[in-house]
Amino acid sequence: MKVVILAGGFGTRISEESDYKPKPMIRIGDYPILWHIMKIYSHYGHNDFIIPLGYKGEEIKEYFINYSKYKSNLEIDLNNDSIKILKRSKEIWKITLVDTGLDTMTGGRIKKIKKYIGNERFFLTYGDGLSNININKLLKFHNLSKKIVTLSAIKFKGRYGSIKIKENNVESFQEKPDYANSWINGGFFVCEPSVFEFIKNNKTVFERDPIENICSKNKLGAFKHNGFWHPLDNVKDKRNLEKLWLSTAPWKIWKT
Repeated sequence: MKVVILAGGFGTRISEESDYKPKPMIRIGDYPILWHIMKIYSHYGHNDFIIPLGYKGEEIKEYFINYSKYKSNLEIDLNNDSIKILKRSKEIWKITLVDTGLDTMTGGRIKKIKKYIGNERFFLTYGDGLSNININKLLKFHNLSKKIVTLSAIKFKGRYGSIKIKENNVESFQEKPDYANSWINGGFFVCEPSVFEFIKNNKTVFERDPIENICSKNKLGAFKHNGFWHPLDNVKDKRNLEKLWLSTAPWKIWKT
């Protein structure tokens, strides 16, 4: 099953880093947060990634084009102008990098990768959040729910879209609530291909009209995740994640 990771935003709330690189390329330890997210999905056997690009997308292209060189031991012969890879670091990932425009909104980016998805169910998440969520349990829950979209509901204070849940159904979705400590949208979606019908154009924000309309039709499900989840929204978040990476790293569910 394909995994879509949104990676085109400007990351203005962490401009100290995003002035020089796209937000998904901000490093936690030695690796971009995008790599960490991909490792989570890969652990559950999902290795076919589609990454809609926007702001500084060439940085992401460059990283994956040269991935084997960055992550391998090399023998460089300057006399013969040759490079030999001595010990290759491998991932079994297939990665489709799609330019979706600098000013395209989240819904528009999803719409633009429709032809790479086809008529298939797909995973969707943001390129700036880490979790120890069980991806296969999320998928099983979605399959049983018969919903168009299932989102992962997280308990987190403020900052994000709040949702009201009744028996695992989303009754209401509010993108920027005024109250805190409620269930919020933590990303890690499962989407049916019919989701594309709810996205109008490049200016469509996925979390507004599409999600709200799907919710109004009682077709938005909520997979409650009570485990670890942490965003990368600002410098404080980055420091917290780096400290965790050097200690418990709760999202590191894959084997070294």
